[in-house]
Amino acid sequence: MRLVEWDVRGSALRTTPGCRIGSCALSLSSYITLGRSGLRVSPFTLGTMTFGEDHGWGASPQESHAILTAYLDRGGNSIDTANISTNGHSEKIIGDYFARRPGRRDRVVIGTKFFGNLHENDPNGGGPGRKAIVQQLENSLRRLQTDYVDLYWLHNFDPTTPAEETLRALDDLVGDGKVRYIGFSDVPAWATAEAATISRFRGWTPITALQLEYSLLERTSEGELLPMAEALGMGVMAWSPLKSGFLSGKYSSAATGPVDTGRAHLVGKPSPSDFVIIDALNDVAREVGATSAATALAWVQGRTAITSTLIGARRVEQFEANIAALDVTLTDAQRSALDEVSAPTLDFPAENNRTLARMLQFAGAAVDGKPSIVSPLLQASAIRY
Repeated sequence: MRLVEWDVRGSALRTTPGCRIGSCALSLSSYITLGRSGLRVSPFTLGTMTFGEDHGWGASPQESHAILTAYLDRGGNSIDTANISTNGHSEKIIGDYFARRPGRRDRVVIGTKFFGNLHENDPNGGGPGRKAIVQQLENSLRRLQTDYVDLYWLHNFDPTTPAEETLRALDDLVGDGKVRYIGFSDVPAWATAEAATISRFRGWTPITALQLEYSLLERTSEGELLPMAEALGMGVMAWSPLKSGFLSGKYSSAATGPVDTGRAHLVGKPSPSDFVIIDALNDVAREVGATSAATALAWVQGRTAITSTLIGARRVEQFEANIAALDVTLTDAQRSALDEVSAPTLDFPAENNRTLARMLQFAGAAVDGKPSIVSPLLQASAIRY
């Protein structure tokens, strides 16, 4: 992957082949093309699920605006929200911010999501049907105080709505100029691949990117979603890179006191197996002289499959602490240690293929770049045939 850093006038400053967070110094203006598109986004996308205090925890509108300013002043250009985030208040806060700063909206990439139903007793108030999509977008545009969104994300999977209906409705919205690019968030790999195939066959707007949960404590997407994204040319945005704060440095197996977090009643606490990974992360963080949060973020954004990582904050200080990941450099040994301790157990076909590929050795097969080993049984079979 090639990263290009741009200045505020849009002129390329430098090109850094093969450089990623965690392996070399970058900044929020080290923009990366999102999938097979010409859309460029920052390596860290500002997630705004915490904008608004409607759920009893989160950032006030004033603090949210301060976080937006801190992000944009550092060169960040990618902002993510959803119609359901704090019941639409997150979108309203973002809309108010840019309404007071004419000319800045077109300089950023704003993404929002549809699916969540904000209208009680209205069966068409949410979901991926045409009627619901059009109405949800109109409401999001009103709250965001803009006439278009750069990225419009399907926020979940509905097996009852035909994929063709959703995709054609989105293609029409792109044609109307109200949406620039579309993405899928938290949709199964098979359904995403089916939708991508339909879009390509019909000549409709392609699925540019995926959003999926990814962290040292959640790597199951390596089984199907990430390989699919790579094969189909989709960019990937990782959400919950700190696993609901479990990787923030607040936790360790040695700590026995209460943890200062406003969401403990929602997310629970780490499991014993989680603590093995958390302790390893804390050790690496001490080695590099960084916080556990910055180290965990550097690990995620350093993965070759990840285009941009979503970071959120309730206070400006939290944002500054997270963005410090830009300055974290992990050695090969440190990265390998984190890779090994967090290695996931993947479902078929990823793990099974590594075992079954021995049967292809006669054809010179290799798995993950390593030649397979022929078993004695297969050798005997080869002699008979």
